[in-house]
Amino acid sequence: MEKTKKIKKLITNLIIFILLIILTFYFVLKDQDISQMYNIVRGVKKEFICIAIGVMCIYISCEAINIKRILNELGENTTFLCAIKYTLIGFFFSAITPAASGGQPMEIYYMHKDKVSVAHSTLTLLMQLCCFQIISISLGIISAIIHFDVLKTGLIYLFILGIVLNSSALVLLVIAIFSKKLSESLIKFVVKVLKLCRIRNIEDKQTRLEKELESYQTSAVYIKEHKKLMIKTLITTVIQLLAYYSVTYWIYLAFGLNSYNIWQILTLQAVLYATVSGIPSPGSVGVSEGGFLGIFKKAFPEATISSAMLLSRGINFYLLILISVIVVMINTLKEKKKDDNVIENVTN
Repeated sequence: MEKTKKIKKLITNLIIFILLIILTFYFVLKDQDISQMYNIVRGVKKEFICIAIGVMCIYISCEAINIKRILNELGENTTFLCAIKYTLIGFFFSAITPAASGGQPMEIYYMHKDKVSVAHSTLTLLMQLCCFQIISISLGIISAIIHFDVLKTGLIYLFILGIVLNSSALVLLVIAIFSKKLSESLIKFVVKVLKLCRIRNIEDKQTRLEKELESYQTSAVYIKEHKKLMIKTLITTVIQLLAYYSVTYWIYLAFGLNSYNIWQILTLQAVLYATVSGIPSPGSVGVSEGGFLGIFKKAFPEATISSAMLLSRGINFYLLILISVIVVMINTLKEKKKDDNVIENVTN
């Protein structure tokens, strides 16, 4: 019964995600000359497109390196290829669920299937998430100061919302990890709010939160004793995000443009990411595309900006979705085959 509910929820999220993509492309392309856009895209410098795809490989590899490094330090014999698999699975489920809520639970699930301890996988992903939030928020704020003129429009409200939501998530995560008293007070407050809202099964939710808190406290001890590991994870995350942000720069060069340097494009992309990442729509679909058109309107000529957005978003998001779907399908089929073999052996 529980499994059926989860499958239904996954299918619903997937349908919403696909509908958002269709609506986004409709609104972006409805006033465009498709044949002209096709000719523009066909005429770009292909070597820079290859570099853009290459830096996305670096982006995925950096996260995989962090996962592998932490799991190995915890005594888990995880290979780099397995870490790549977990990263892509996390990317897919984060993309199709609101506020990227499905990514980490599914990574933990697949790690568990590979005999990785749930305690170890939870700690690994907590450390990775903490570092990712710290770096993305820091780069976003620095970049917003540099490009404050871009945010003078209505985008500033979305930027503030994105920073507030991401910072709140980071603060709650740090509290949960490092302060037991504050965490317990926070859980009591949440339970009171749930009671006022007349939410069902409050006791179950409280028990689940308290169990998660216990795993977070274990994480705190480990992080305090392994500061060097945290620093290595932070450095790798900086490289990861700079690689991701640079995709737009390589697209910029592919169009033969040179008025903006790499630092200017990187920081504009950091502003875009900070602006849209807090929006709880699946994969930030719609807001990312709209945000790109608003933030990069001075960098790209009006005739090419829609094509540039489609190429940039296509490489740093939709291409990875396609690859991660294939990875999820392969792993699902493998798991089904394993389960069928187990049933067959038991029957015989």
